[in-house]
Amino acid sequence: MPMIIRSLLDTDLYKFSMMQVVLHQHPAAQVEYRFKCRTPEVNLVPYIARIVEEIEALCTLRFSGEELAYMRSQRFLSSDFVDFLDLFHLNSKYVRVEPSTKAAGEIEIIITGPWLHTILFEVPVLAIVNEIYFEARHPELDMSEGRQRLRSKIALLRDTDGYEMCRIADYGTRRRFSRAWHEEVVTTLKDELGSQLAGTSNVWLAMRHGLTPLGSMAHEFLQAFQSLGPRLRDSQVAAFEGWAKEYRGDLGIALSDVYGLDAFLRDFDMYFCKLFDGARHDSGEPFQWGDRVLAHYAANRVDPRTKTLVFSDGLDIPRVMKLYSHFRGRCQLAFGVGTNLTNDVGPEALQVVIKMVRCNGQPVAKLSDTPGKSMCDDLEYVSYLRRVFDIA
Repeated sequence: MPMIIRSLLDTDLYKFSMMQVVLHQHPAAQVEYRFKCRTPEVNLVPYIARIVEEIEALCTLRFSGEELAYMRSQRFLSSDFVDFLDLFHLNSKYVRVEPSTKAAGEIEIIITGPWLHTILFEVPVLAIVNEIYFEARHPELDMSEGRQRLRSKIALLRDTDGYEMCRIADYGTRRRFSRAWHEEVVTTLKDELGSQLAGTSNVWLAMRHGLTPLGSMAHEFLQAFQSLGPRLRDSQVAAFEGWAKEYRGDLGIALSDVYGLDAFLRDFDMYFCKLFDGARHDSGEPFQWGDRVLAHYAANRVDPRTKTLVFSDGLDIPRVMKLYSHFRGRCQLAFGVGTNLTNDVGPEALQVVIKMVRCNGQPVAKLSDTPGKSMCDDLEYVSYLRRVFDIA
């Protein structure tokens, strides 16, 4: 049976950028991740054996010489980190897949072990679950519907007057219909959109097709700092300072929604406003978010036109265009479109996530601006976190 994941680069760039910080600053951290399918009434239990088989296959992969040379060419990755990747492989002993005891049809995927050695599991495991599910449910799916939808999206963005400078990026690895469809989507976008395709978060596809790999940090990075030493109230600041220490101004997009926008703006002071290139939106109302962030820059004596707002929360092309129309000329703009590009072929896409839930034996959590996006089973801790960050 063919392997679903054929390269350890078949993941999002921010996994590697975070992994480098972990290697240099927190190599002993121990973490736990858990899987959740947010789509109701989906029975994944019949696919457990196949998921385990694919995870075992994933753990046989190593970085090739070509892949290591490509990683070495990325200006922000250090030579010792790439040397570490040369020795690296995933180990299935850190992953457990079993039926859930909480609800029929649900499954548990629990990843537990050193952060440095488990951080690369999330994205390929999610891609594995997706591809196995859709292959089983729709084995002979005619992709003509997906191709027609993709052509319509491309035409809307490419051919609408006034949007020539509006650029999108592919952020769709974790929830793609399949690896083959993902590659077809990216190559079609490259051929049809030209300069309107900013790049892809997928490092393997970026390398194969001469695209720019994109990404900086994810929620797990800021969540982990809740138990990495600083006072809890200072954990967001400590995460940003750790990032700045590592990258010295590179990869300068700060994630804004781990504790909600109010707490982000309290911590993102003039120093961070000047140091970071911009901020990424991933939950909550995006127009209000952007207006507030731009006003915050102005209040901190930073010209908003020099900063980038990155939008990445459940986008489709019409939403991208509305956001572009609202914010253009006021700042730099970037848009990451995920599931709507890589899993809009007819069947309903799965809303699957793997989130960090513990670090160094302590619960960690995200306090999302979007109800339902948070994932922590320790309600007392969530309540305490809300009080610490003054979140209603």
